[in-house]
Formats: sequence, C-alpha cells, structure tokens
Amino acid sequence: MAKQGFGELVKAVIDIGQGIMAMGGDFHSDEEVKLMEQEGSKRGETWGVNIYPGRERGEWIEFDSMINIKPSFNNYSRDVESPETRLKIKDILNRLVID
Repeated sequence: MAKQGFGELVKAVIDIGQGIMAMGGDFHSDEEVKLMEQEGSKRGETWGVNIYPGRERGEWIEFDSMINIKPSFNNYSRDVESPETRLKIKDILNRLVID
C-alpha cells in the first residue's frame, strides 16, 4: 500500500473511541470524512498518523497531520500532544496492523 501512495508511508486516521481506522487516502482529511460519514466517528476522537511499514515497530508511527490541530480538544499542533491519546492510537494500530 505504501509503494502505491507515498513511497514509504501510509496515511491513516484512527478513531480512538471506536477502535477503528481508515487508511490509504491521499489526505488524512479524506479518511476522517470517510470515518465520520460511514462509521459515525466524532471529530474529537479521530487522529491522523503516518505509518512507515518498513521501520521497526517502535518507530513506525508518526503522529503528524493537519487534522490533529484541534484547539477545542486541547491539541494545538499537527502532533498528537496527549500521551494518553498516543497510547490509545498505538494500542489500536498494534491490534489492527499485521506485519
């Protein structure tokens, strides 16, 4: 999937409330809309990441996306600032993504 899109990375959006994700779109925002429209996801529970399948498991997730800028949810940057939210994202990805 990475080779078809951006070379070494795959864009994904995780819904930490439902424990689901969408991946493979050109933009995180497209995947976020898909989750909202098709799965009933809420803005405060969707977070964008980049997955690097070729990297070691400890370094394969990059918490960087424009959809992560959510001042009303105390996230003021493209990064996922909350350690608790990062942990939820990692847990979901470790459950859903197989080597």
